[in-house]
Amino acid sequence: MTNYWAIAIGINQYEFFQSLSCAQHDAESLRDVLVNTASFVPENCLLMTNTSPPVGEKSSHPTKENILFFLEELAAKSWQPQSYLWFFFSGYGVNYNDKDYLMPTDGNADQVLDTGIEIRKIMESLASSNLNLVFIFDINRAFGTQADAPVGEDILNAAKQLNVPVMLSCQPQQFSHESKELGHGFFTAALIAALNSCPGGNLKDLSDYVNSLTPQFCQHHWRPIQNPAIFIPENTPIMLPGSGLNVNVEPTQNQSKNIFPEESFVTVSSAISQNQETQPSKYKAWWADNKSGNKSTETTINNQVSTQNESKSTLATSPELNTGSRFIPPAAKNYAQPAPQPTTPIWQQFIIWGGGSMVIVGVLTTFLLQNQASFRFNKIPTTLNNQTTPTPTPTPPNFADTLPSIPKNLPTVLPSNLPQIPVIDPQKRNQAIAELQKSSLNPANASDLSQAITTAQKILTGDPNYQKAQENIQIWSQMILDLAQQQAQQRKYNDAIKTVELIPQNSVLYTQAQATIQQLLAEVKLYQNNQNAIDTAQKSITPGQASTYNRAIASAQKIPPGQPGFEIAQQSMNKWSEEILELAKSRAAEGDFIKAIDTAFLIPESTIAYEDAQDAIAKWRTQLK
Repeated sequence: MTNYWAIAIGINQYEFFQSLSCAQHDAESLRDVLVNTASFVPENCLLMTNTSPPVGEKSSHPTKENILFFLEELAAKSWQPQSYLWFFFSGYGVNYNDKDYLMPTDGNADQVLDTGIEIRKIMESLASSNLNLVFIFDINRAFGTQADAPVGEDILNAAKQLNVPVMLSCQPQQFSHESKELGHGFFTAALIAALNSCPGGNLKDLSDYVNSLTPQFCQHHWRPIQNPAIFIPENTPIMLPGSGLNVNVEPTQNQSKNIFPEESFVTVSSAISQNQETQPSKYKAWWADNKSGNKSTETTINNQVSTQNESKSTLATSPELNTGSRFIPPAAKNYAQPAPQPTTPIWQQFIIWGGGSMVIVGVLTTFLLQNQASFRFNKIPTTLNNQTTPTPTPTPPNFADTLPSIPKNLPTVLPSNLPQIPVIDPQKRNQAIAELQKSSLNPANASDLSQAITTAQKILTGDPNYQKAQENIQIWSQMILDLAQQQAQQRKYNDAIKTVELIPQNSVLYTQAQATIQQLLAEVKLYQNNQNAIDTAQKSITPGQASTYNRAIASAQKIPPGQPGFEIAQQSMNKWSEEILELAKSRAAEGDFIKAIDTAFLIPESTIAYEDAQDAIAKWRTQLK
């Protein structure tokens, strides 16, 4: 049986470096595409980010200790000869004494030997285990530090000596960049596009695609060009199972239950041979070389490990049988070797790009100053007016009472390009409202508007009042649509749909009304799905276990802004983040500052408690010192 594995490490928050924006999303997206597109078994994909949940009793926070622990543990108990392994890292890297190092979240550019992880040793250790490997590094270099030296030459040399594939995000003399608009580093965005476009397993084909697309992303987003540096040996095996289709593999008789249930690295165990169980780990030597010799530090780390009680599990093995496939990218050029470097020196590129940016800013500033009288704000938003009492957020109505029956197979995409509504003269609208008031009808009541429309429809062609009646029917129909929109905003979908149905078939707005009903039904389905997701996330929380709150927040974060239920999701996320912070504070009060820091790290940046958590982490680190 064939094993396909992945380790995806992405670090946004560093202790001694400026924070990154997209590294964590890089790792999460690569893991997702390997699982969803390339048919990797989810349980065989280890995710290590600032917010990834613990693995059993061991934190998956990407510290040096944790990264080395999992590499050793998996090598000893899970990986078998000829297994396939994708090793991905997105974060900072440094070069020290001509050696390249990965910087974990606790990495320090002033203490590289103690806090960094030498990349060559990782590559040598994994290559010695007879695995089919591919190493992928989207490495950022820190500006203005002693570690601001070219990274990549040592990695490429090691890859050639070991004859293993390596993909680097840029040439050693270049810098890697990320884009909040893309949500990724440019290199990782190109890699994911390659895997999604046609998920073949031939690394030469993938490298052609990535080499072609990465500089295009840079140009499109007005950033200095970066050219990936890639080495793919001859006769490199296909590195992806199947042809990109999800393959369901029945468990073998030797497989046992899941060891890490539904967390960042769940594995299915199989029988390990007696030789494997009795042999010492091949990784002891290189791992020991990287460990600090300070026994007190080691004791502290061991205490930290022992306090992780989110769930209990052990490492195991999960064999999986698959086959490979190829895809042909649109690039015809051979990029198997590192791409040629640009002739323009890097300092000239920064001057050109920086100067261009300053010119654009200067032109915009001049335009705004010369035309400031043209910019007027009709009203000040209530969120910026301290003298205005903010309107309280209405309590969501009883969800079950607001939902109409939803047709099956209704798409969740809201309809667009609705029929154009004729513009109504405000004067005529006022006259139509006056007609309602003459009949003691309420313009804010949909039933009264419908009654007025029915009366007006009785006026026949040829009557002197016929044209006026038709205009009023159109205006009153538009007022019905406006009332329905207000009801929908209050999540009173059932009332909104009933209101729209009052518009008669012979109205010029009837087509618009039918389209609005479809839009409301689609919104109902989105609201129902999102509400169910929030409820499921709430039920998954175990009081006292911070990681369960973190996973609930991650589920709620999947609800996009603008969708119905987004506001409820935000409220829930803020509440859960505050509960995580309370757990962290309680652990700090007990004197367990290490566990308190780990707990506070589980609070995402997008939540209300994030800033307080960062302040608390800084305080607790000071107390530890």
